[in-house]
Amino acid sequence: MGYNFFKITELKESFRRKLNTFVYTLGNAITHGEKISFADNDISYFLQLQNERLKNKQLTMEYELYDRDDSRNPTVGSEWRDAHYESFVCSEQIGVKRKILKGGSKIYSDNKKNILYTTITDVTTGIHPDNESVCCPNCGNVTTIAGLQGGCEYCGTMYKMDDLFPKVSGYYFLNDVALAGKEGIQGVIPFMAAAFIINAFIAVIAMIVRGEFKITSLFLLIPVIPLSMFLGYVLFSIYMMIRLIAIGSSQSAGKYGTIGSRKKFEQRMRMITPEFSFEYFTSKVISLIKTVVYSENPQDLLFYKGGATSPEFKDIIDLNYGGALGLAGFQEERGIVTVFTDAFFDVLYAKDSKIIFKRETLRAVFQRRTDIPINLQFSMTKIQCPTCTGSFNAIRNKKCPYCGNVYDIISDDWVLVDLKYE
Repeated sequence: MGYNFFKITELKESFRRKLNTFVYTLGNAITHGEKISFADNDISYFLQLQNERLKNKQLTMEYELYDRDDSRNPTVGSEWRDAHYESFVCSEQIGVKRKILKGGSKIYSDNKKNILYTTITDVTTGIHPDNESVCCPNCGNVTTIAGLQGGCEYCGTMYKMDDLFPKVSGYYFLNDVALAGKEGIQGVIPFMAAAFIINAFIAVIAMIVRGEFKITSLFLLIPVIPLSMFLGYVLFSIYMMIRLIAIGSSQSAGKYGTIGSRKKFEQRMRMITPEFSFEYFTSKVISLIKTVVYSENPQDLLFYKGGATSPEFKDIIDLNYGGALGLAGFQEERGIVTVFTDAFFDVLYAKDSKIIFKRETLRAVFQRRTDIPINLQFSMTKIQCPTCTGSFNAIRNKKCPYCGNVYDIISDDWVLVDLKYE
């Protein structure tokens, strides 16, 4: 894994097409419960739960994503890989319009100028993991990669490898302090127009006071135009600086304690799994937290080992990761590692037909075994029973449907043992 701050790498075209499809279908998945394209099963599941939450509250969320600058392509940031897969984080300037309706009437709307960060996972050019368990994108049943390419044994759908990979395995939005595409021109014009109106008004008043005003005198205002353009640009620059400070301060509030978490955490975890990446863990944290928050019965989830969650979770209808994950504590005892994290989120609550926006910090505690390396592509939707080797979807089954044994997910992945407001 690594960063390159000096070389900007654009996402290759074949990946861009899939990412564009994911972006295009994300809104329909939230609004209408439609299938999300090219997303991993963890994302698909919590989006399904989010749609059900909206239905239960008799709300409709119109969720539209739009490209803020179609002249620029997504760029690639950090990368990491293991024996079979490679993952990387890419970013692009995407806007999000949300409108929430109740009984057909609008009760909330916003339009956020964001940067969309997505984690994309692909199969490496080495040995393909043909026998790896996966869920069929069509019917959701568990089979193998080779099985899907030969035809799903449950629904018969056949796939090529590039139908299955690359896929989006994580995403979140951050408010963008910069302007994209035509936003700069569109933003500065009102300031220039206001400066011209003010300057023209002052000039006309001065001519009236001196008794020199005539209709033809309006032509004397032409020299005011370049001055107004300059003053408008200055005022716009001041506005942008204030906006930068305001958004930066708002997004950074309470997050300074997260500095150094990445390095500290990766150093400890790489003793267990050399390929470990903080980005992988962050994507896992986001997916598990969203699944618990949107679930009506978290105790029914295989990976959740905690007690009752806050009643306020039931009012959350949209949960966006705020771009910071702090490491509040790290313990190793009797072969189990326990990680205390502070995860920052932008949250929409629906309470009594009112929509409330808050920035929240959730204290999430995770555990996993230290004697088994992390499988960077493990998902609770593709589990292989250690007793009978049967593959099944653990989202729907806590027990193996073949032998009846309870599956202990901590042997393969992180479990969430506590989730509460900080």
